[in-house]
Amino acid sequence: MINENQYCLARIKTHYVKLSDKEKTIADYILKHPEEIIHTSINQLAEDLGMADSTVFRFCKRIGFKGYQAMKIALASEIVTPIKDIHETINEGDDVRTVSEKVFQSNMKALEDTLQLLVGGSFELAVKTIVNAKRVEFFGSGGSSIIAMDAYHKFIRTGIPVFANSDSHMQLMSASQLGEQDVAVLISHTGTTKDTIQVLGVLKENNVKTIGITNFAKSPLSEEVDIPLYTVAEETDYRSEALSSRIAQLSILDSLFINVMIAREEEGHTSLHKMRNAISIKRM
Repeated sequence: MINENQYCLARIKTHYVKLSDKEKTIADYILKHPEEIIHTSINQLAEDLGMADSTVFRFCKRIGFKGYQAMKIALASEIVTPIKDIHETINEGDDVRTVSEKVFQSNMKALEDTLQLLVGGSFELAVKTIVNAKRVEFFGSGGSSIIAMDAYHKFIRTGIPVFANSDSHMQLMSASQLGEQDVAVLISHTGTTKDTIQVLGVLKENNVKTIGITNFAKSPLSEEVDIPLYTVAEETDYRSEALSSRIAQLSILDSLFINVMIAREEEGHTSLHKMRNAISIKRM
């Protein structure tokens, strides 16, 4: 679980798409005026926004806090050690250097925000689950299928039997052959991709352990997988959330891979050595 005394702003961004209109009003105000919130009571905030105290309280519960005071404590910890908001809008008059800098800054922001959520029991459980798996398969559709194939390229070095396939029909067929000792990692930025949700349904029928990587905490994928892991990415001009989240997805998978290799110790080293020997014949 995420430490309740941390990461308020990242939680708001992760839950944002599934918030009600009133909850989005609260979220927008907090994101724009975090310094003011830590000095504002729940009654004052509700009055300023023209809504009931109970609506503000429900918002706090919705994003994972016990109440308004707990949310303020988390927010205060971020304000005391602020994370610089380097997200900038790309303007038509920007030169090549400026555009490139803003793209890099957007990627760094996505990584910083995602790292804030990548703590606690969920990530550790994901590592342990993969280490103990008989077989691991990676699933993704569209752009996420590329991320899944990259994960396969990494994890084949672990010595654990791994697989990935970009064809949706083959994914369903492969999912149907997995069992209780296997692990499936499903990647979907929105967590609502039809093909991926269909695969998840097959996996659940077979009691396969599932790990989900998504940008949204309230989505069919995050609510149905055994272990949800979250990215945080913001949409910019010329660049959708899904594009920005790729670097965060890849980094989560990199972190899982390195932790799995460390946990497997000698087995991991032996597998890596065999692979390096095998591909050495491709070098001149």
